[in-house]
Amino acid sequence: MATTEECRTALDKLSDNMAGADGDVRAAAALDRSLSCRITDLDITFVGRLKDGRIQVLDTLQGPPPERAQIRLTMKGDDLVSMVNGELNFAKAWGSGRVKLEAGLRDLLRLRTLL
Repeated sequence: MATTEECRTALDKLSDNMAGADGDVRAAAALDRSLSCRITDLDITFVGRLKDGRIQVLDTLQGPPPERAQIRLTMKGDDLVSMVNGELNFAKAWGSGRVKLEAGLRDLLRLRTLL
């Protein structure tokens, strides 16, 4: 089972990957939205913002987030680490229910480029 620190490192790596992307991927990540990433097996939630193509983690909370973010991810820690390391395909994990992505329709359409 991935640790809190490993999950935080994975989010930082994902942020770096998005910031270094170009073209359609860079444009899709260039949103300014509140973001939460719930890690179910650790019972924690990283909360922050997706802004200027980067994930800014502002806090790590025990349990579910107190407020509903505009973009919400839910998964196990191992799945987060595996996705960021390229070992787990996001679209397949999302389609099988291992990963949940919730957002408004406009944001989902824009984020599909990242998937």
